Amino acid sequence: MPLIDISITVSPHTPEWPGDTPFSCGWPWDMSKGSSVNVSAITMSPHVGTHADAPLHVTPNAPGANHLPLSAFYGPVTVVDVSACTTPVTSDALEQLFPTASVAPTRILLKTNRTIAHGTFPDAWPTITANCAKSLTQHGLILLGTDAPSVDDKESKTLDVHHALFSHNAHILENLDLRDISPGEYELYAFPTKFADLDAAPVRAVLIQR
Repeated sequence: MPLIDISITVSPHTPEWPGDTPFSCGWPWDMSKGSSVNVSAITMSPHVGTHADAPLHVTPNAPGANHLPLSAFYGPVTVVDVSACTTPVTSDALEQLFPTASVAPTRILLKTNRTIAHGTFPDAWPTITANCAKSLTQHGLILLGTDAPSVDDKESKTLDVHHALFSHNAHILENLDLRDISPGEYELYAFPTKFADLDAAPVRAVLIQR
């Protein structure tokens, strides 16, 4: 089965969260200047492009990215289109959007169509409520992803959805590229890079049609 890349390409043109550290790249070793090889050096926030948040992102002294369980980022996933939603999505509203399934999804990707893959940072995007996040975890959710920059809204200072997920041992993917992905059932492979004690880690995320 073909792999479907749902990762954002990271470059100097990739929008970062306003005020965060953008991507930049230098070349300490450059073959055009006499070096034997090309070696680059990058500077960026781990939240630029497709990434997994770690609990440390919202809670002091919580586990960093190197402690994220690989099992959460691999397995069956349901893509749900919430792009038409204009208010935070409740549990009942989200259930109406699920493809027919006999059991509650353990992994959900929210397609909001407010993605930085378009080359600009969106002003706002659909989210779920914190109560919806809690309810999903009580029904077995272990991963929530979104093509938006955050699972919380842009103006949130309390990051209630982050806390609801992390406090119930669920995990988070952000800045996916779901522009060409239809709602439905897939297999997800999205392993975070093993950076010690960081608040997030870059991810190369792919889907396989089920």
